[in-house]
Amino acid sequence: MNKFNALVATTLIAAAGTSSTQAADRRYPIAYVQKVEITEPSRRTAWEDKDFLDCDDVVLTEEDVRYALQHMRRVSWNAYAPENTDTTGCKGSALVTFKNGRILAMGIEPTGRISTGELDSKMNSTASPPGFYECDPCRERKMKLLKDALYRADDRRLKKLEAEGKIPPGEAERRLKTLRAGR
Repeated sequence: MNKFNALVATTLIAAAGTSSTQAADRRYPIAYVQKVEITEPSRRTAWEDKDFLDCDDVVLTEEDVRYALQHMRRVSWNAYAPENTDTTGCKGSALVTFKNGRILAMGIEPTGRISTGELDSKMNSTASPPGFYECDPCRERKMKLLKDALYRADDRRLKKLEAEGKIPPGEAERRLKTLRAGR
């Protein structure tokens, strides 16, 4: 019976750990959101890579912000840093006002990387440190919506390689068909 109890306890601990890694940050409950204001639907950062995705194709919506609040999980700066992770170089910004007057400034990338800062009702920064989050469900959702934009980026990249002579003539079209079939 002791081995069985130990096995059950181990299983429950593992399940709790797995579910908490995908849980939203409890400090920002979606039920207490009063207003979402998109301040910058799309902007380029120094990391923009048009061969991967053109920032003009990426627009942050209120639905994206609400989805992120439900699914984001906190990570360290090292896990968030652009040097250590994939980034498109595109980011949208939003202000989320909660019923208690707290305001959360969010920067959301299509890859699910999220940066936050807390503000008071007078738009002054609070003592809370900036937050860094990842949202795998957000990335999967947004990238499905951006499938056409990703195809256009692939097309630009392959045609550029073909024009530079780095791949044989006609190879760009063949590779593009293969990429589209693979998605």
